[in-house]
Amino acid sequence: MANPRSLYNAFFRTNWQMLGFVFTSAFAFEMFFDSSMNKVWDRLNRGRQWKDIRHRYVQDE
Repeated sequence: MANPRSLYNAFFRTNWQMLGFVFTSAFAFEMFFDSSMNKVWDRLNRGRQWKDIRHRYVQDE
């Protein structure tokens, strides 16, 4: 396990390092959460979305 002192020195020693770590972590969490929730939404609404029923109404030329 990592030493707490080394984690502090790597991410929180200066203000700009802490802000960079916080913003990067928030961005990564948002990307993970959004993609996960989109998959859950698509699974719960399979067959009811336009992308699932488009072939019934649109004719290719």
